[in-house]
Amino acid sequence: MVDEQLRNHTYTRLGGKADFFVTPETYEQVQQIVKLSNEKDIPFTLLGNGSNLIVKDGGIRGIVMNLNRLASIQTNETTIVAQSGSRIIDVSREALGKKLTGLEFACGIPGSVGGALFMNAGAYGGEIKDVLESTKVVDRNGDLLSLSADELDLEYRSSNIPDRGYIVVEATFSLKEGNYDEIKAMMDDLTFKRESKQPLEYPSCGSVFKRPPGYFAGKLIQDSGLQGTQIGGAQVSLKHAGFIVNKDGASAKEYIGLIHHVQNTVKEKFGVSLEREVKIIGEDPK
Repeated sequence: MVDEQLRNHTYTRLGGKADFFVTPETYEQVQQIVKLSNEKDIPFTLLGNGSNLIVKDGGIRGIVMNLNRLASIQTNETTIVAQSGSRIIDVSREALGKKLTGLEFACGIPGSVGGALFMNAGAYGGEIKDVLESTKVVDRNGDLLSLSADELDLEYRSSNIPDRGYIVVEATFSLKEGNYDEIKAMMDDLTFKRESKQPLEYPSCGSVFKRPPGYFAGKLIQDSGLQGTQIGGAQVSLKHAGFIVNKDGASAKEYIGLIHHVQNTVKEKFGVSLEREVKIIGEDPK
């Protein structure tokens, strides 16, 4: 697609247009697109499913790739193989259906499998590195590689995937046999906690900031008197201070401006630098 509105593909409902928007259906097509962008010197951006991402109002030049059509999930005994465009929530539900334990923590994470590996996603004491066995990626040259989890340098909300320019196309999770009722009870409990505490009624990028050592980002923001603070249509959530919501047709400029205001205020009041968990890409309008 040409001149596709990226706000239609991000959880924040922010972002300008992509010059070319592509949705490959096979690993080979992913490889071909990467090789084409290299040969023709066309800028290339992987969008993921847009859950932990802010796209600027000027959009993105060149090719933007979305992997939502790579969404197969297959189980073999205690192993689940999921393509990168599938939702990590759906993988956790597949595990429940097969009475496998280990992915309960992921039942409320809105991102794709690829995005979950990209940032070593986690919640409620669990993270991807606890259950990831291996992955398949396409590298900058368009080659398909098979890597072990150890080769991704998975740490708190980080991996080497962005630095090496990998495109995750598949992940293999190693789980354990468990009791269906116990797994479901834990998932129900975590879902309740998420829905009762998080502002799911408005578009957002999820948790904006990483947890600073020795603190909680949301508590620092709340204690800075920032809850309810608004720039244009973007607001620090009244329900959970760690979230910034698109309350009323915000622009990316307003949303990003509010992020900077929160960082500056917390730094001024408490001397703590809040590091963004959300990724910002794209261009400002010309």
